Amino acid sequence: MSNAVKLSMIAGVLALCAACQTSQQMLDQGQPTAMETALRRGRFDLGCPNATGVLLSDDFIQPAIQGPFVMGVQRMEYTIGIEGCGKRTTIVVMCQEGSDTCFAANPNREYQNNPYQNQ
Repeated sequence: MSNAVKLSMIAGVLALCAACQTSQQMLDQGQPTAMETALRRGRFDLGCPNATGVLLSDDFIQPAIQGPFVMGVQRMEYTIGIEGCGKRTTIVVMCQEGSDTCFAANPNREYQNNPYQNQ
């Protein structure tokens, strides 16, 4: 095999590797959409249009079913704390890989009062 062929093969492999994103890069890329989704849900649930959010955790969820003929959907999960107007809650946001749509779920049934609030 000539040196030119070897170099072109190496360049091709490097180009493919450069195009691949790590799980953390995908999580970082999807974080703004997840944050906006959580803020919309949290502001509505809390009745507080000025509520703010903070990322508590993020995780890349592998599909439950994987095989040679079947492939499940890969998801990114973000846990975001929302606080405002003396109330706070936690929102879990799920985003599908390769999509700009996210779903915000609130696992809490009641909202927690701010422990720093003057009573």
